[in-house]
Amino acid sequence: MLQPRSIQSSLGLRDKIFSIDYILVISILILGIVSMFAMYSTDGGEFKYHTNSHILRFFIFFGLFFVVSLIQIRFWHDQSYLIYILFFLLLLGVKYFGLTSSGSKRWLDLYFMNLQPSELMKVGLILFLAKYYHRISIENMNSVRYLFIPIIALIGPLILVATQPDLGTSILIAAGGIAVAWLAGVRIKFFVYSSLIFLALLPIAISFLKPYQKSRILTFLNPERDPLGAGYQIIQSKIAIGSGGLFGKGFLNGSQSYLDYLPEKHTDFIFTLFSEEFGFFGSLFILLLYTLIISRIIKIGNLTRSTFGKLYCYSFATAFFIYVVVNMMMVLGLLPIVGSPLPIMSYGGSSMMAIMFGLGIVMSCKIYKDVPVN
Repeated sequence: MLQPRSIQSSLGLRDKIFSIDYILVISILILGIVSMFAMYSTDGGEFKYHTNSHILRFFIFFGLFFVVSLIQIRFWHDQSYLIYILFFLLLLGVKYFGLTSSGSKRWLDLYFMNLQPSELMKVGLILFLAKYYHRISIENMNSVRYLFIPIIALIGPLILVATQPDLGTSILIAAGGIAVAWLAGVRIKFFVYSSLIFLALLPIAISFLKPYQKSRILTFLNPERDPLGAGYQIIQSKIAIGSGGLFGKGFLNGSQSYLDYLPEKHTDFIFTLFSEEFGFFGSLFILLLYTLIISRIIKIGNLTRSTFGKLYCYSFATAFFIYVVVNMMMVLGLLPIVGSPLPIMSYGGSSMMAIMFGLGIVMSCKIYKDVPVN
């Protein structure tokens, strides 16, 4: 009888294709197509720069998703630390060679695209910690000595991203890292201690916030304090979503977005545009698509044999859920505006690359679910 490793090594391309989770693939494809229509609407019903660029990027990174998924999960396990180091070096590169836009230095000019390494670090940190906790015994899991490396791995990128400044992305990176530690079995007392330290240092952290970051927090608490300035975007967002009603105003008929009352509608506020045009039921459809994607990721985590695969899938599903919830709560005025793109839907090559890369590793866990990872 063939052992799991020999079974997987004997898999041909045809066997790998039949092992793909097609429900996940179709869900991603449908979400991508919906995002293309939404982007077409942001360009006023014409194939302009944002639409053309978004369509091209989606199909390129959809191809990346398949390439990554066909690579054996043992490879992603073995190279996890190297991938993390590569993404960390890219973050360092931003600090010294990055492009500055609107007062923030977040991008590297790669000539064919402007890369935002902080988006890639969302996946890189999850990979790093999934491998780290995979290799630690249950007895050592909660030893203070073994908590040192995860803390350093988490704090390093957070400092680099927060000083770009990009407080929102740094929080999302931290959320992914914390999810891995929680799911790995780190005791709750360490999270309580960390929370107390965070609260104690919060006044100091607030003193380092940029003026626009403080303004965003104050605007979140009371958008009407500056309705034509800092509060304008969130007020227009809530008006647009509310005016959509149950069935929406129809494709290309959204007044708030189509008449340019809503700034940045192609990026973080793409859900606002979609909600205005397709209403409550259209928004519910998007939520169901995201729920289906997250549920499939969790199911793949249940199927894979390795602790690394399980930790990665469960943590990526948790992080993906947080990205969706934070964006939707932000455009509804339930959270401050933090610059969090809606996965796959929002315009942005780095975000889509990172999400597709992460989903590709999930699919690799499915195809090579019986591979033992040591």
